[in-house]
Amino acid sequence: MNELSSAYDPKLTEDKIYKLWEDSGVFNPDNLKGAKKPYAIHLPPPNVTGSLHMGHALNATITDILIRYHRMRGYKAVWFPGTDHAGIATQSVVEKQLKKEGISRWDLGREKFVEKVWEWRNKYGSIILDQLKKLGVSADWSRLRFTMDPAYAEWVKKVFIHYYEKGWIYRGKRLVNWCTACQTALSDLEIEYKEEKGKLWHIKYPLADKSGFVVVATTRPETMLGDAAVAVNPKDRRYEKLVGKKVLLPIINREIPIIADDAIDMFFGTGAVKVTPAHDQLDSEIGQRHKLPAYELINERGKMTDEAGKDFTGLKIIQAREKVVAELEKLGLLEKTEDLTHNVAVCYRSGTVLEPLLSNQWFLKMEKLARGALKAVKSGKTKIVPENFEKPYFTWLENVRDWCISRQIWWGHQLPVWFHEPKCVPKDGHGGKDFDKCEETIVSTTEPECEYCDAKFLQSTDVLDTWFSSALWPFAGFDPKEEKGILKQFYPSSVLVTARDIINLWVARMIFSGLEFMKKAPFPEVLIHATILTKEGKRMSKSLGTGIDPVELIEKYGADATRFGIIWQAMGTQDIHWDETAVMAGKKFANKLWNIARFYQSKIGSPQPTAHSLRLENAEDKVIMEKLKNLQSAIDQNVKSYELGPGLHKIYEFIWHEVADKYIESAKNREDENVKLILNHLLLSCLKLLHPFMPFITEEIYQRLFAQDSRFLMVEQCS
Repeated sequence: MNELSSAYDPKLTEDKIYKLWEDSGVFNPDNLKGAKKPYAIHLPPPNVTGSLHMGHALNATITDILIRYHRMRGYKAVWFPGTDHAGIATQSVVEKQLKKEGISRWDLGREKFVEKVWEWRNKYGSIILDQLKKLGVSADWSRLRFTMDPAYAEWVKKVFIHYYEKGWIYRGKRLVNWCTACQTALSDLEIEYKEEKGKLWHIKYPLADKSGFVVVATTRPETMLGDAAVAVNPKDRRYEKLVGKKVLLPIINREIPIIADDAIDMFFGTGAVKVTPAHDQLDSEIGQRHKLPAYELINERGKMTDEAGKDFTGLKIIQAREKVVAELEKLGLLEKTEDLTHNVAVCYRSGTVLEPLLSNQWFLKMEKLARGALKAVKSGKTKIVPENFEKPYFTWLENVRDWCISRQIWWGHQLPVWFHEPKCVPKDGHGGKDFDKCEETIVSTTEPECEYCDAKFLQSTDVLDTWFSSALWPFAGFDPKEEKGILKQFYPSSVLVTARDIINLWVARMIFSGLEFMKKAPFPEVLIHATILTKEGKRMSKSLGTGIDPVELIEKYGADATRFGIIWQAMGTQDIHWDETAVMAGKKFANKLWNIARFYQSKIGSPQPTAHSLRLENAEDKVIMEKLKNLQSAIDQNVKSYELGPGLHKIYEFIWHEVADKYIESAKNREDENVKLILNHLLLSCLKLLHPFMPFITEEIYQRLFAQDSRFLMVEQCS
């Protein structure tokens, strides 16, 4: 045994230890003898554009504790890692890079642009994985997956075609959330809301019979140019005599009806609202119920169309708003304007205010899929922990709309959809008489050929929503040679560890995908972990300077101390108000453990026989061994119930106060052989208990004091 230095330095230990683990292949359970019962967890795949933040660090630390704990208890434990191609985010990063060079993706064309994205991904896409390694994650890197890998892409196409052939995927012109900056549609779950100071304009709509006005309150006067009706609540007595009459739409001078609909909030504004079916989701639903026309006023670039009238065509939205308000004032139809603070929908990537637009998109019918996902959790076959997070899961699935799965970007899984060229070229023998039989649209994994003419098929330029492919994460993309064996052993996995904000974006979608394609839910339990907030209880933000970089914490204190600080504060509440003093406490605790090991080395010199030769004749020996036994039982229960913070507190109390403050102090004055056996057993047991939480220092001490035959603490068996 090499003599331990006077102080523990994580910078001399952590990289060295991780390389030993990685080189030895112990992260791959196939290399471990005796491991039988499977235990598997899938890493929520971080975006290739990402770098480690505190949410990642918390998720990875929890998962690593669970994996290491079960590995040391004889399970065939595997952690499947990978990254997500992150369509919009990655395309945005590369486009910004190109902009600095004075070019755009349109200058390059699709093929060259995608090549540029791959170059970027190959250069920068593994940054977050390297950072996870710095944290000590024991993932099986030999099974690393990427959602654009060929095997994964084949699964994505297979799933699309499966849904299409069942009649669950369709194309239609429907109202979608459109980002004018990213130039793509987004699903309802990709919307974020920000508080904005705006105005509430009260506009007088003249009754067509010239008997008065109906005053309508709106936050978007520019869309009134596309109004198809004015709506009131049927229970609102103020307007009951007006329902069925018509008003003259200001500026446009189009007659539109006054209708009654239960969806109208009679307490908002004046209780009378304008209905613009082409530019508001609720208005669209009202329009469908009342068979109203939809006037498309705004185009995909965020400019007014010809439908807005010649005085407004080509104006930007804000310009049109100002001009409409000015015109209303000129006509004497603007009754009043109020200040208003309200939430506006913005793109989760660009931050641009979203425009509800009618657009030809591909949709996945959700009714039957949602039913299966609901049943999985309501039946208890899949359990969400804590239970209170079942509510948002149920609420979304019970009210879910069909999923808009197409995106108008270039980076991602291109739809396996092919459109027949407009021009038909006769095939020999047909003479053009069968042109009406040519299929306009074909869904296929490869380019199809027309049976009746020589025209080409052009593949759809749309790509699939990133969440469509990540919904397949628990079963897609393994090496085809291994796939059946892996799925047989590790599907369903043991637990999913994730954050609350992707319960519906990801968790629900994985559940219904697993049920549809594997005939089983992908995991029996979903652990929703805490959210790490600032000390003041606010969301961390890099742009506001309130974000904490875990890599900086690792550099300053070490990975073990960082992991300690994270889990120390995870005490069962759903929010952690971050306090760096917990990481400092972790560093001190690491030094305390190091000093215990130094005392052990000076007292014993070399490892002693096993615990089987212990003789508990001394009262203090009996007490410490009984407390160790109780601790081991308590930690088993804590891990089983995912109470990792309380478990770490118990280990800390035992090592610092029971072992160091009490037992070691008494042992300093003892020279009997039994005390050496007890110390030997205590230290080794403490290392095993603490290893999942603080893997580096425990492995370093083990290697220096106990290791035999090139074994690792991380694969030592715990009773």
